[in-house]
Amino acid sequence: MRKRAKSLLNLAGKHWYDRSVSVFVALIIISSLSIFEGYWWPETYAIAYGTLVWAAIIDIFIPYKLKFFRWTLQFAAAVVLTFRHARMEWAVAPPERAGDVGWWLQQTLAGLHPFIWFGLLLWFIHALFAAWAKTRLRMFGFVGASILLLTVADSFTPIWLWDNVAAVVFVGLIWLVLDHLHSLKRKHPDSWRDLLEYPIRVFTPAAIVLAIFLAIALNVPSIAPLLQDPYTIWKNAKGEEVRVFLGDKAIVNDSSSGSSSNASSGYSRNDEELGGGFDYDFSPMMTVQTSQKSYWRGEDKSVYTGKGWEDEATPFPLERVLKEQELAVLFPPELAEVTEVSQIITMEREDVYPVLFGASSISKVNWVGEKEQGLPRALSWLPVSAELRWSGGESPQAYSITSSVVMLDEEGLRGVEAKLPDAGLQAMYVQLPDSVTQRVRDLAAEVTAAGATDYDKAKLLEQFLRTSYAYDNKPDLTKLTGSSGDFVDQFLFELMEGYCDYFSTSMAVMARTLELPARWVKGFSPGSLPAEYYGPPEELLLEEDLNPAGAGMYTVRNADAHSWVEIYFDGYGWIPFEPTSGFLFPYAAAEGEEPAAPETEADEPEASPAEPERADSGSGIWKWLGLAAILAAAAAVLIGRKRIAMAWRSWRNQSYSANELIVLETNRLLRACRKRGLQREEHETMREAVARWTDSRKRLRDDFRYVLDRFEQAKYGAGAATKDEADRFASKVRELIGELR
Repeated sequence: MRKRAKSLLNLAGKHWYDRSVSVFVALIIISSLSIFEGYWWPETYAIAYGTLVWAAIIDIFIPYKLKFFRWTLQFAAAVVLTFRHARMEWAVAPPERAGDVGWWLQQTLAGLHPFIWFGLLLWFIHALFAAWAKTRLRMFGFVGASILLLTVADSFTPIWLWDNVAAVVFVGLIWLVLDHLHSLKRKHPDSWRDLLEYPIRVFTPAAIVLAIFLAIALNVPSIAPLLQDPYTIWKNAKGEEVRVFLGDKAIVNDSSSGSSSNASSGYSRNDEELGGGFDYDFSPMMTVQTSQKSYWRGEDKSVYTGKGWEDEATPFPLERVLKEQELAVLFPPELAEVTEVSQIITMEREDVYPVLFGASSISKVNWVGEKEQGLPRALSWLPVSAELRWSGGESPQAYSITSSVVMLDEEGLRGVEAKLPDAGLQAMYVQLPDSVTQRVRDLAAEVTAAGATDYDKAKLLEQFLRTSYAYDNKPDLTKLTGSSGDFVDQFLFELMEGYCDYFSTSMAVMARTLELPARWVKGFSPGSLPAEYYGPPEELLLEEDLNPAGAGMYTVRNADAHSWVEIYFDGYGWIPFEPTSGFLFPYAAAEGEEPAAPETEADEPEASPAEPERADSGSGIWKWLGLAAILAAAAAVLIGRKRIAMAWRSWRNQSYSANELIVLETNRLLRACRKRGLQREEHETMREAVARWTDSRKRLRDDFRYVLDRFEQAKYGAGAATKDEADRFASKVRELIGELR
């Protein structure tokens, strides 16, 4: 045993302490990375841990003098690990034409982003501190900073980090022992040689003491702090409470205690473990200018694990997207009637999303970024799941797409089977894990017993979930008994309340128990028309001028993030279903067809408080604009004839209320602005456009604000303006138009 321990020290060579420092730095960084729990994806953690482990292994076994060779190997290890763990299943098939090599390479390597930067950054941090923390003072600084970081995060976040703190302390103690031995070797070489003769007698007691210390540290009970830290004392002195997390932090939501430790609503990137609760985030995410109201589809997941959803690798490669070219459809809806829906999506945030959003199914990409530019190479199309994949960095800020939306034909759907033409895909979309319980299967069969067709069975499942379970963004997790580990079983028989992920996952699983090919889809519900919508008063529009399709510009917020279900019907393609209580899918109905939906349900309960959605005036807007253009031309001819102008205004005052006059005068001002180069962009509200215009015309800022304030009061306020106020407003508009010249 003595010879073996001595040989290990000799194997490490004279740089054994440097190699040990590399290992200690890697272990401490790995322990500290837990503060990003809930923010990093599993792939990121796998790459981070692998990069640090391999960096330490290379430092141990590669001769220490070969510095650049070690760095090269560590860099290569980081890249290889990124290829291994990043989502490289998105890589496309090798190009058939030489001109596509660049696009293929970009698409393939784009899967490394942003994972590669995490790996390289951690490699750099490890190399930096492994070379820096060689003295005892620096060692104390590095270990102390790590402990401080973990203890602060442990105290003020729901993440349980005490185990990590104990691990860092344990590593620090071992490091301190080896630092003492290294100092002994340098200062007292004779004593070091004597020590090597009996290494077991020295290291064994130290190992026992450290092991006992670690066991005590990990098993000490959690108690309230006896002494308050300065930050808590300061906050308490101001009358504010500081939340200190102690005890079991694994419970994400505790309804009984009113805990607010929930995630915020928004588009999720990791769906492998669903559940818990969330707080509403009403911040805008995007605006959608559309010819028809719809759900804005992102991506789907096909593999249910019992805890959540994962992607399934398919043999269908990504395809390159060309501007205004029809996108391939795996199984075209030959029996269905489709309608074309045009959309312009403008992102309000700089977040990175893996897909572009739009009504399903997207059939054409018109432009991305700028109308005159070609499509970026980071964009690709996956026909099997009808997804526009984005593999670049920041998501494009604006893009225009066209979708071919299948119109709902319930009678036709009742005449076909829910079955995919491809046996492999059929098996993928009816896959279920062993965790799905028999009572879930029995419940699905019982609910759909009266269904004569596959479509009837799907509608019965949808109706059952909508009417039998309650919507709650913070379900009471104390109801869980722990008797079942399956997410759907827990929802159906224990929780009986939840949000969209609970409802949609349950319907997809129940449909699969009936051999109906179903997939779980996530994206956003329609959102709401902005309060800045303006146009002729609705009461002046004819009924046929109102647009039942719900066209307009929708503001989509993080609170509108949603999930639903799609089931495949032969000849009709993937048909969406909305099982979540309180939501209605805005189907495009075929002529004479009314989508079946519970009359007692209210659409979109979680949308932010806003003005009721106004119907788009459709062709009526153009009629009013044409009339206003004729009147403007007549006014130009009669300019200077005050008596006639006064008579015209008097006649118009008899036809409209004062509020309506203010709205019409505002529309006249907007037309004048457009003629003089002050163009209101499609994605802008009126207030945003005015703010942009006044940046270059500061002298008109007060006048524009006056007009904007009076317009909003007349359009959306509860009070009625007087005739004198309308006349003063009209005069101000005329003055402002004159100033624009």
